[in-house]
Amino acid sequence: VQLVESGGGLVQAGGSLRLSCAVSGSIFSLNAMGWYRQAPGKQRELVATITSGGNSTNYADSVKGRFTISRDNAKNTMYLQMNSLKPEDTAVYYCKAVIRDYRNVQRQYWGQGTLVTVSE
Repeated sequence: VQLVESGGGLVQAGGSLRLSCAVSGSIFSLNAMGWYRQAPGKQRELVATITSGGNSTNYADSVKGRFTISRDNAKNTMYLQMNSLKPEDTAVYYCKAVIRDYRNVQRQYWGQGTLVTVSE
């Protein structure tokens, strides 16, 4: 199983970016997914999560109203639309997925991360 994030980059404050997380491999079911971030010198923190069907989402207070998490199960892909970006959003963004494989083993997987840098 592989999770690959994309869409990070450098943006000015107030701008927008859309992150993607594509999941591939031996997947029986793709369950809850989420975005996390880790800023320099800080611990990794939750940004947003989404249930398997996409009908329930959860956001960190710091991103509510600015970020939107979504997923396309037909493409095994999750997204994070980030608007009104602030310098404090600068971090490496990681996706996480809970996946059950064809051996009926369920575990969580992490992507390698994508860097988002927001300038003043």
